Amino acid sequence: MPSRNHFKHALREQRAQIGLWSTLPFPYVSELLAGSGFDWLMLDTEHTASDPVLMQQQLQAVDAERNGITSAVVRPAWNDTVLIKRYLDIGAQSLLFPFVQTPEEAAAAVAATRYPPGGVRGMGGTMRASRFGRDTNYVRDAESELCVLVQLETEEALERLEEIAAVDGVDGIFIGPADLSASMGVAGDLHHPRVRAAIDDAIRRIRACGKAPGILMLDEKRARECLDLGALFVAVGTDQVLLRKSADDLATRFGRGPGNAVAAY
Repeated sequence: MPSRNHFKHALREQRAQIGLWSTLPFPYVSELLAGSGFDWLMLDTEHTASDPVLMQQQLQAVDAERNGITSAVVRPAWNDTVLIKRYLDIGAQSLLFPFVQTPEEAAAAVAATRYPPGGVRGMGGTMRASRFGRDTNYVRDAESELCVLVQLETEEALERLEEIAAVDGVDGIFIGPADLSASMGVAGDLHHPRVRAAIDDAIRRIRACGKAPGILMLDEKRARECLDLGALFVAVGTDQVLLRKSADDLATRFGRGPGNAVAAY
């Protein structure tokens, strides 16, 4: 029997999940972050130098953390059937598919996670996900513990939100705020009135469709607003930003810091 996907079941029970976005692709970092107590940890491969081999080590590191309460969510670099198969085989149970624009693309994402006849996932007999073949019921039961999250990142995608949400097998819809702002002509301005309105509207619409809305929001006040609107999986920080900001602040307090370097000689 596959491991219980606590993240997926929490979303189904409409229990808000607070997460941290991880872009530092190192198992040591993954294990450290998994001990912080967040409900979920997003392990990125779209905007990092990670690959399936390194991701397997990151998943093992999250599993090794003794608190055992943090679920790993893996973001593949693209909605690619072969790539998805590799992440599933190494044990990923929750996947966030980037830049989904149409219901057809959402259906392809779901199909990549399902064995035939319900999908197109290739059979592998002795992969990590099935405990190297020891879990003889894995093929039969895997689908029940897999979580498919699709990422809508443009105005065009939001126009098709209800169609995408209606795709059977989609568990949640993640709003990509940065790319959304770019598609609206105000790249990086997440507080622009049009961007804010689009995000608020999308969260309400996703909940109305019976699916879980998600978002990455580093502004704490705004993150809490999204939760109040009904967002169910919200990443409230990124490891790289936390490290950079802490290092910069500490250096600044000692008269150093970015743009204020003191010559060694």
